[in-house]
Amino acid sequence: KKFIIVNVLILLLLPISKSFGKDLNMLSGKDQLGNNFSQGVLALMYHRFEENKYPSTNIKIEVFKKHLEEINQSGFKFIDFKKFDQVINSKIEKSYILLTVDDGFESFYTQAWPILKAKKIPFILFVSTREVGKYGYMTWKQINEIDSYDFATIGNHSHTHDYLVDWDSEKIINDLETSIEIFKNKLGYSPSIFSYPFGEYSLNFKKIVRNFNFTFAFGQHSGVIDPTKDFLELPRFPVNEKYGELKRFKSILSNMPFPYKKITPENRYIKKEDKNPPEITIEFFKDLIDLKNISCYSNEGNVWRKSDIKFEEINNLKIILKEKFTTERGRINCTLSGLGGRWRWLGIQYTIAEY
Repeated sequence: KKFIIVNVLILLLLPISKSFGKDLNMLSGKDQLGNNFSQGVLALMYHRFEENKYPSTNIKIEVFKKHLEEINQSGFKFIDFKKFDQVINSKIEKSYILLTVDDGFESFYTQAWPILKAKKIPFILFVSTREVGKYGYMTWKQINEIDSYDFATIGNHSHTHDYLVDWDSEKIINDLETSIEIFKNKLGYSPSIFSYPFGEYSLNFKKIVRNFNFTFAFGQHSGVIDPTKDFLELPRFPVNEKYGELKRFKSILSNMPFPYKKITPENRYIKKEDKNPPEITIEFFKDLIDLKNISCYSNEGNVWRKSDIKFEEINNLKIILKEKFTTERGRINCTLSGLGGRWRWLGIQYTIAEY
C-alpha cells in the first residue's frame, strides 16, 4: 500500500478552486513586506501527546507548549471553526492558525486539553467513532465535555479509520453512515467537517464526502489554506517528534499561500493500471506570482533528488519524474522564496494502490 505525497514547497496547496472565478486580488492582500497573496490559514495536525513510544504521531507536551508560544510571538491569530468558515469564503486579511487533532487519543484529553482549555485556544478534534472508549482513546463523556466549549469543534474522521480509499463506494458509504448515526446518538448532531483517514482520498471518495454534505474535508498534505483551495481537499502540516522540532516549526510559520487552478492527475488515487510515477502538471493563475525561480525535489526511486521541471506555458509547470515512487509515500517538494524570508509551499498526496 502506498501513498505518493507530492509536496511542492511553493505554498499552499490548491487543488481545484471552489472560489474559481472570483477576483483573486479581492481574496488575499499583500503583507507589509510586499508579498502578494500572503495571508492564509495555516492548519497544523497533531495526534498523540506525550506518548513517546509512538514518535511518528506523538509530540512531547513541552514541545507543544513551545509551539503555542511561537505562534503567539509570530503574529498569527488562532482561529476557531466558525471564524474559519467566514474568512475562507471572503478576503483573508490576517494570518491564522487552525489547530487540528486527529483520532481522539486519550493523551489529548489528559495532556493537551487542559492547556488549550486554560488558554481558550480553539481547535478541531477529529474523531473515529469505532475507537471511542477503547484503551488509549477518549470516551464519549470526555468528547461531550470538550464539545460543550465554544472554542472546540468536533469533526468526523470516519467510523473505522481504515484504508477507505481502497474500498468500493458501497462500503465507504456504509462506514460514513455508521459514523454519522453514532455522532447523532452521542452528540445530538453530525459534524459538518471531515478528515480523511491517513489523508487518503480519490475523486470517488471526495464525491461521497460531498454527497454527505460535509462542508470541508482535510487531508495530510502540507500547505497553507486560502479561499481558492478545493474545500474538500484542504492541506495541513503534520507535526510529530521528527517534524515538530522548534527550528522546523518556525520554518512552517514562515510559509504563505500559493494559489493554483488545477493539478493533474486530479484523481489522487493511483491504481495498478495507472502510470507510476504520474505525469504531474500544475496550472497556476496567470500574472499573480513570478514562478521562474521554483526548484523541485522528489524521492522518486526512494532517493531524494532534484526533479526536472518544464514550463509548457508561462503558467503551466510540468514536473518530470523518471522513476517510480517505491516507498510508502512519494514526495515532491518545490520551493519559491518570497520577500522577508517567507516561502511558498505546495503539497500533493497520491495514494498508490499497488506498486
